[in-house]
Amino acid sequence: MALSLLPTVAGFVLLFTLTSAQSRGDNVEVCTQVDAFGKYCPTTCGIADYLNRYKPAMDKDLNDMEEILDRIANKTTGAAEKVTYMRDSAAQQTKSGSDTYYKKSSDMLNEVVRFEKSIVEQESQIYNLQAVLESNEKRMLDLRQLSIQLEQKCQEPCKDTVEIKTITGKDCQEVANKGAKTSGLYYVKPAKATQQFLVYCEIDSFGRGFTVLQRRRDGSVDFNKDWVQYKQGFGYLSPSDTTEYWLGNEKMHLLSTQSTIPYVLRIELTDWDGNKKYADYAMFKVGPEADMYRLTYAYYFGGDAGDAFGGFDFGDDPSDKSFTSHNGMQFSTSDKDNDKFKGNCAKQDGSGWWMNRCHAAHLNGKYYRGGKYTAKDAGESGFDNGIIWATWHSRWYSMKETTMKMIPTNRVTDGDGQQTGGVKQFGGLGDN
Repeated sequence: MALSLLPTVAGFVLLFTLTSAQSRGDNVEVCTQVDAFGKYCPTTCGIADYLNRYKPAMDKDLNDMEEILDRIANKTTGAAEKVTYMRDSAAQQTKSGSDTYYKKSSDMLNEVVRFEKSIVEQESQIYNLQAVLESNEKRMLDLRQLSIQLEQKCQEPCKDTVEIKTITGKDCQEVANKGAKTSGLYYVKPAKATQQFLVYCEIDSFGRGFTVLQRRRDGSVDFNKDWVQYKQGFGYLSPSDTTEYWLGNEKMHLLSTQSTIPYVLRIELTDWDGNKKYADYAMFKVGPEADMYRLTYAYYFGGDAGDAFGGFDFGDDPSDKSFTSHNGMQFSTSDKDNDKFKGNCAKQDGSGWWMNRCHAAHLNGKYYRGGKYTAKDAGESGFDNGIIWATWHSRWYSMKETTMKMIPTNRVTDGDGQQTGGVKQFGGLGDN
């Protein structure tokens, strides 16, 4: 009975694997990915093309999966009925007192008891199959709901262009000072920049403008890039702020070193339970390429996520904290090793960052869905390569969402436009 279910289950697992492994719609066949910002890809037309291309196949796969689930359910029901029948037969044979059929019934009873033991062992497999059925029925429902949402989205008028606000400035705070009221895409031109470039500005109701440097949302962008890509920036900016990107080390340098008024760097983190925390760093700067885009800040300004940039004592070595401090570290990538480790931290972890030996904070790490991962999941190196903030979660927990953004220190306010001092007042920033 159990063996007869295995081919069906194997086929179901293979079908679901093939369905899950379908390629994305924003690959090079639909969209040419470039490092320059200002182009949002894919457009809503691209999303519609993707849906039209893959939705029929997905619907067919879902229907096939439903048929397989029905067959498994029927076999599971039949198995359960067989168990009940055999048990009833055993009970009837036990009650039989006929001398004529005593020996025959005794032999039959022994056979039934032996078979019943085998059935009991297989009952757990039946229960497991029922659990698989329930789990995959839920996943199928989620897929259908997602399909409906995409279909509704693609019924909206198609937009091949992205709205870029007309106000410009040297950073997002100056854009807000000039009258911008809403968050979105704006061009900025830092003091020493030769040309303007596109950024996403977070503008709150108190007129504070945050220039966003990095976003991690859903793992849709691969952060395993080389030196040039990290220098120029990669990923996609969107007016709805739903995409992932790295603004670029050169742009970060120009933005953070242009003013006599220092900037505050804010790190925002979201875990897989929806909890949110932050960390702030005063007098944040990214050095020039000649200094390998060195990260510096004056001090940890505060926050409830803890000071992971300051290092963390993992308990592996007495020098853990100093070895994992990020202040003063140069930027490293797999093809340009500037860390303090005898190996290449960026190559081992598969992404660029301000590495020491190696890190206690790593927001460009590998995206692990669900958060928890192991050394085995990390691959050949076995090192913690997730999206890590060690002063909140352990090194084997990868964040769901992260943001890096900056704002001039003189815009650290208490919410009514009056400048205040202290960490507590600054803690409300970003809570729009």
